[in-house]
Amino acid sequence: MVSRSLSKVIIAFIVTIVSTLGLTIGKVEATAMQDRATWLWDTTKIVEDESGVLLFLESKDVNKVYLQINTDIANDNYKSFIDKATAKGIKVYALDGAASWVSEDGYKMQDQLFEWLNTYNESALTTEQFSGVHLDVEPYLNSGWSSNQVNTIESYQALLTKAKEGANQLQIPLEVDMPFWFDEIAYSNQYGNGILAEWVIDQVDSVSIMAYRDAAKNIIKIVENEIEYAQKVNKSIVIGVETGASNEGKTITFYDNGEAYMNKQLATVHRHYANKTSFNGFAIHHVDSWMIMRP
Repeated sequence: MVSRSLSKVIIAFIVTIVSTLGLTIGKVEATAMQDRATWLWDTTKIVEDESGVLLFLESKDVNKVYLQINTDIANDNYKSFIDKATAKGIKVYALDGAASWVSEDGYKMQDQLFEWLNTYNESALTTEQFSGVHLDVEPYLNSGWSSNQVNTIESYQALLTKAKEGANQLQIPLEVDMPFWFDEIAYSNQYGNGILAEWVIDQVDSVSIMAYRDAAKNIIKIVENEIEYAQKVNKSIVIGVETGASNEGKTITFYDNGEAYMNKQLATVHRHYANKTSFNGFAIHHVDSWMIMRP
């Protein structure tokens, strides 16, 4: 007959095993739910090679696509692509934005995006609808950034505030692209005082940081402030990397390194941030260059 003390030891051992197994399963499930995203700028591809694009996305385990909105493309083409993507477990986000959007009256272009998206989603079946909005507005590419950075930052904040209202009305998530160095930019205006990166993270559901470097140690370093801040405020950070050719230097992109090397570096980054709930995966920029990337 098993003694009472031995029984306690056995029970404690079983509890430990079950608890550990539960944590392991939870960690695997959390990893599986992370974003594996990419940008699709050339929207004509969903018309000219829908099956090829979907096959590529599926082969790379992509579960989210930022699809550039081109209003010249018929709604039926969007509906067909999104429906097939949905069947493969891929969410499609409406992608748009330009540096000109922070210019005077530039918000009108953003308004047009939300009006189009509202009309589209209302006419589409659930499986054909866009799952969210993904904005790529880079205010530092606007001439106002050098001539009047203070006003340009405020215009950018006004634009995102308006975008947040639009996304809330549509009841869909809002995501944005952001450079890693916004944590070095301060602001003081009607929106308060602080660091621009933190303000952006506060406003949106998820931020894709353009952490365009080709070595894990460098990627880890340039996103650490955003990862830590997002952890505090319970927000999501996706780390974006580049696969296209760049004239900014070889350390910017994985273009010269190949996909196997890129995946190895991303695995290192993943291990480093695996215990941070704010870290929500990777985004690969972009479909066209990724498709022709060497193995």
